[in-house]
This record gives sequence, C-alpha cells and structure tokens, in this order.
Amino acid sequence: MLIRISLIFAILAGLAAGALNFVTVKQKVTTLQTNLKTETAGRATAENSLRTTKKNLENTTTQLTQTNFALVLSWTERDKAFADRDTAVKRAGDLSEKLAKTTKERDDAKDELAAYQSAGLTPAQVAALGKDLKAAQENLAGAHDENVLLGKKIDKLKYELAKYGPVKPTVFLPDTLKGQVVVADPKWDFVVVNVGDAQGVKQDGELLISRGGKLVAKAIVTSIQKDRCIANVMPGWKLAEVLEGDQVIPAHPASS
Repeated sequence: MLIRISLIFAILAGLAAGALNFVTVKQKVTTLQTNLKTETAGRATAENSLRTTKKNLENTTTQLTQTNFALVLSWTERDKAFADRDTAVKRAGDLSEKLAKTTKERDDAKDELAAYQSAGLTPAQVAALGKDLKAAQENLAGAHDENVLLGKKIDKLKYELAKYGPVKPTVFLPDTLKGQVVVADPKWDFVVVNVGDAQGVKQDGELLISRGGKLVAKAIVTSIQKDRCIANVMPGWKLAEVLEGDQVIPAHPASS
C-alpha cells in the first residue's frame, strides 16, 4: 500500500513538474516569439532607414557634384573677372598717360601760340620763318663742309709747298688713329691698312706697325681712300716681315 501511495505521489510530482516545465517553456517560447517579432520589425525599420540613408547619400553626392561644378565655374568666372579688371586697370593707366601727354602737347601748343601772338606774327609768317631758318641751317651746314674741304686743300698745299723747303715737314695724324694691316706684300714692301680719309689719314703720314707690342716696321702713306690707305715700308725701318693683322698707329700723333 505504501508503495502504491509513493508511486502515486511520484506520478503526481512528475506531472506537476512537467506542467511547470511546460508553462516555463511556453513562456520562453512566447518571449522568444515576441523578441523575434520585435527584432524583425526593428530590422525592417533599420533596412528602411538604410535605404533612406542611401538615397539621401546619393542625393547629397549629386548635390555635392553639382556644387563642385558650380564652384569650378565660379572660380573660372572669378579668374576671368580678375583678368578683365587687370586689363581695365592697365587700359585706364594707358589712357591716363595718353591724356597727360595730350594735355602737355596742348599746353605747349598754347604757349607757342601765345609766344607767336606776343611777337605780332601770323601763323603764315611763322611758317615762312621756319622754312627760312631750315634753309639757312642747310646753307650753314654746306658752308661748313666746304670750309672743311678748303681747310684740307689748304693744308695739302701748305705741305706741298713746305716739301720744297730746306726741312721736310712732319705730317701729324690723329692720336686716336688705330688700324690693322689687311694686305701685306713682302716683295714690293707695301701694305694696305683699314683706315683712310674718314679716319684722318693724310698723305705722307708715317705709320708704326707692331705685333705683340714690338715694332715690326715703319711705313709712309702713299695713297688714300675713304676707309683705307696704301703705305710703303720705309727703308731701314723693316725689322721683321709685316703680316696681315699687325697693329698700326701714327708715328707722329697730333696733340689733342
């Protein structure tokens, strides 16, 4: 009898424990189902938020690209505006200079006109005086050239006359005269020098020919052209063969 009662209690205790476990498991399952629904809803919300964020990001990227493009255009327009400004400033400076120059020319013209008016001359009379002055200047220049030529002729005649005197005259050449031998003939002992009448060379003028600072020969001018002359090597003065490129200076330089 005790065994039966114990067995019944054991069965009842097992049923009670099973019922308790069933209730506990049911509660856990219910909780898990609730959590699953909550997490599923949260995931759906998160996915929707992610899609919204992606869409907003795409829109922001598009707007940023458009903004960058607009910014590049703005910089280009800014640089162009700066260049246009610099050009305008330079042009304004040029115009200011031209205006100042024109104003000065106008004032100078006014001063000249006032001077003419104070002299009691008409513009036609002033123009005629200008022509007369120009003609007088040209005549003066021509007379000066003629005087130079006459002076040379007189010097030449004086020299020719002096040659018949007891003492041969000394021909002085410009102290600045410097030249080079361009042709040398050792057989006939004459040289061609690259200085002539334009540089002040005179007939029978004596030239010293040197090389490397040492005297080579002495020559006397026998023929003169505009920019060259011919000279004969003087006897007793040929210390070495004359070569092309040798330096030439006056033997008797005139004092400045």
